[in-house]
Amino acid sequence: MRRDNYQHQNKIVSMTEPTLHHVACDDAQGGHRMAYWQWGDARSAHVVVCVHGLTRQGRDFDLLAQAIVERAGGDVRVVCPDVVGRGRSDWLRDPSLYQVPVYAADMVALIAQLHREQPIDTLDYLGTSMGGLIGFVLAGHKELPLARPIRRFVANDVGPTIEPVALQRIGTYVGRNGSFESVQAAADAMWALSTTFGPHTPAQWLALSRYMVVPASQRTADGSAKVEASGDEDGRWLLHYDPAIGVALRAITPEAAAQGGAIMWSLYDAITARTLLTRGAESDLLSRETALAMTQRGPHATLVEFEGVGHAPTFVDPAQIAAVTNFLFDRSSD
Repeated sequence: MRRDNYQHQNKIVSMTEPTLHHVACDDAQGGHRMAYWQWGDARSAHVVVCVHGLTRQGRDFDLLAQAIVERAGGDVRVVCPDVVGRGRSDWLRDPSLYQVPVYAADMVALIAQLHREQPIDTLDYLGTSMGGLIGFVLAGHKELPLARPIRRFVANDVGPTIEPVALQRIGTYVGRNGSFESVQAAADAMWALSTTFGPHTPAQWLALSRYMVVPASQRTADGSAKVEASGDEDGRWLLHYDPAIGVALRAITPEAAAQGGAIMWSLYDAITARTLLTRGAESDLLSRETALAMTQRGPHATLVEFEGVGHAPTFVDPAQIAAVTNFLFDRSSD
C-alpha cells in the first residue's frame, strides 16, 4: 500500500465527529428530507448502514461507527440516518405514514444517493429494533431496486414476531413528550424508561442522551411542529422526535400484528445475506423462542446474546461492539 494511503487512512481513523447530509425522499404528501450522519471515507466502496430504533436517532451509533472505521483501517463509509420524524430529518405531514414501508423506501433512496456519489461494491446493514424490521424489507424483498444486495446483515434485538408485552410497554411512553430543565434532567428521565438497555456509566448514558433532546425554541409552543430556532433560549429541552410517531404504533390491533408478523417471516425467509442476530438476554421484545427459530430458518442467523441486557443492546459496551466488528470483517466465509 502506498504511503499516502496510510496518511489518508490515519486521518479518517481519528475522526471524532460525523458529517451531516440529507437525501430527498418521496411520499404521498409531497416528499421529505431524511438526514444522515456519515463516518469514515466518503470515497470508500464499502458502505455500512446503521439504523436506529423507534424513538432513537442516528447518533446512537457514534462509538460503533468509530470502531468500524478503525477496524477497516479507514476504508469504509458508515452511514447512520435519522429516520424521518427523528433527529435532523423532516416530520411527516401525515402521521399515518410513520410505518416500515415508508422507512424502507427512504433507505432505498439513501443507498441510491450514496451509490451515485461513490459506487458501492460492498453493502452491509445493521438495524436495531425498528431498524431491523426495515432491514428485513431491504434484505428480503428481492424486487427492491437496491444498488447492491446486502452482504452482511445485523438484526439487533428484533425478529419477525414481536412480543405484545413490549409493544404495550413502548406504547405507554412514545409520543408523550416531556419538558426538561437540562440535558442531564432529560437523561435521568430517559434512564427511568431505559434500564432494559443494560449497564451504562453515567457518562455513557449522558453521551447517548445528548442527541435525544433539542432546545424548546426549535418547536412550536405545544411541541407539535418544528420551527427555526428563535435564538431566545428559555433553557428548556424537548425530545427530538415527532410525538406523532406513536400514532401508528398505538393503532396496531392484534390481528394487524399477526398479519405483519407473517409478512416479516416471509421476508426473513428470503434473506440470503449472512446474518448476525444480537439479543439482550432479558429482552421482552425478541423472545428466545423467536431468536432460536431465526437460527433454524431463512439465513440461519448466528445468535449472540448479552447477559444483563434487555431491549436493546446499545453497542456502547466493548463486547457488544466487538461482536459486530468481528462479524462484519470476518473473511472466513467470503
